[in-house]
Amino acid sequence: MTETTEHWFDPDATTFGDRITGARERAGMTQSDLAKRLGVKLKTLKGWEDDLSEPRANKLSMMAGLLNVSLLWLLSGEGEGPDAPSTGDLSPDISGMLTEMRDIRTRLVTSTDRLARLEKTLRAKLKEEAGE
Repeated sequence: MTETTEHWFDPDATTFGDRITGARERAGMTQSDLAKRLGVKLKTLKGWEDDLSEPRANKLSMMAGLLNVSLLWLLSGEGEGPDAPSTGDLSPDISGMLTEMRDIRTRLVTSTDRLARLEKTLRAKLKEEAGE
């Protein structure tokens, strides 16, 4: 499997929280560093990275600037994001594992979307048969 660095944050496979975490790590910041610079509690930043909550527009804009990524990239994964991690220093085994993990994650997201669509369709059919 060949690794591509052009779209290392696949918009279809990463969440908003994943993008914050990845950009923060690429910027060399800890969660505490970013929380302080944004003027928020560490718990708040952790909630964003864990996809439990989302920042307000002003914090989102500040975060994009601090992490040197576009606002569009943070929100959707498209546009100007962080540089891809260098895999030149990693052994081929580790690089291969990272690539495989990204591939599995992409497949999981796709399968989850399919499952959600099937569940929605099933609920509609059950409701229809029940005469509601």
